[in-house]
Amino acid sequence: MEFPYYPINDFGPAMKGMIIGGLGIFHVFLAQFAIGGGMLMCYFQWLSQTGREPAAREALDGYFKFLVLVSFVTGALTGVGMWFTAIQISPRTIGMMVEEFHWIWATEWTFFCLEIAAGYAYYRHGAGLSDPARMRLLVLYSVAAWFSLFWVNGILSWQLTPGGWAPGGNVWAGFFNPSFWPSLLYRTFASTSIAALVACVVVNAHPRLSLAQRDAVIHRAAHFLIPMVLMPFLGLWYLYTLPPDSRAWALGGSAAMTLFTGVAAGASLFVGLYALIGLNLQRLTINGATATLLLGLAFVATGGGEFVREGVRKPYTIRAALFSNSIKPDEIAELRRIGSVTRDPYPLRDAARYPNDQVRLGAKVFRFQCSVCHTLSGANGLVHLAGTWTPDQMRLNIAKLQQTKPFMPPFSGTADELEALVQMIAWAKAGSPSEWPSSNEIATIVQIDRWLQEAGISPGWYRERKQ
Repeated sequence: MEFPYYPINDFGPAMKGMIIGGLGIFHVFLAQFAIGGGMLMCYFQWLSQTGREPAAREALDGYFKFLVLVSFVTGALTGVGMWFTAIQISPRTIGMMVEEFHWIWATEWTFFCLEIAAGYAYYRHGAGLSDPARMRLLVLYSVAAWFSLFWVNGILSWQLTPGGWAPGGNVWAGFFNPSFWPSLLYRTFASTSIAALVACVVVNAHPRLSLAQRDAVIHRAAHFLIPMVLMPFLGLWYLYTLPPDSRAWALGGSAAMTLFTGVAAGASLFVGLYALIGLNLQRLTINGATATLLLGLAFVATGGGEFVREGVRKPYTIRAALFSNSIKPDEIAELRRIGSVTRDPYPLRDAARYPNDQVRLGAKVFRFQCSVCHTLSGANGLVHLAGTWTPDQMRLNIAKLQQTKPFMPPFSGTADELEALVQMIAWAKAGSPSEWPSSNEIATIVQIDRWLQEAGISPGWYRERKQ
């Protein structure tokens, strides 16, 4: 077996997941704003050209400039940044996504190009066009933006709920997976909600609109918040489609996942109640500060939801096909036989700082199997997580890692590599001294090997379900 090794970058004390997760949340929020913003601009144009809300034309032109500045420029930069960081952190995951869905990615990019072209044409020539021509351009922009979401949503939801897909099998079975429709509808309504809240902020700051005109346009925009009444039902539908172990983590099985699920649901509920009761039923006047606060809560809800979506996938990045450390389930047995880093061609950075070959081996094992989700002593650091364990406790817990913590993948190396990892963690906890004794007792290696065999190579949730 030829395992594909990649020269993965290190981000110091920052966990790799924090880098791509933070950038991803920011990008998703901007992308959803662009999608909902297109629909809202069509609505404003229709209000203007039918005479129902004359001030909507002025608001539309001001809103679109804001949309162009934020979503086109920042969204495009963060989109490129997502590809760049994904390649740096987990090239095998992004490689498998492209391999399976390259034509769908290409289709999505086609719609994205159409979105950019329609938006740019409106930006340059919209003011001089007739109302029907403006509407056609805005509808084209809006449809292209929504179909970008349609195609990307199928790929992202496939990572967690691949359904009847198997590697090399039917692409459409993976694309139209069990969580495809609830995810698509939820994101669509999230997009319209974000667009409406941005409109509340932008219109409040519009210098050429009177207070009465601002109030009228804002309450028109608030109509885009009404679909939020459906979001709790869509959220429950989405949870129902998740694998039982993933659903359990979001609903109490994992403190972090449950906390972020609560944060996302609570923030969405607050925004939804204010929008429905305050803006649409009681027609309250909303000022810029309140609108900005609601928009901030929408960002918190988006961040919490994306954190949970990423977190409940563990121990996989692609359910049942690729573990979070980029090892496939059917590769573990072979890596345990020959060693996970035996053929790793990439040298350690600053290898001379390690005191002996065993600690150097442990550092390579850490880089290969652990570093995508952990640092050594920074965020989510192994020294903090395992530093209080005794050496034997560390050996046992790592050997039976998927049973110690079911959201972790099985250890995929030899007993010698596991002992090297234990020694590397202990050396780091001791302050990284220049000298460190090697641990090579046969009885220790035999015991680790026995624990590895007892743990097996199946993920923890699989064993839990069989019991």
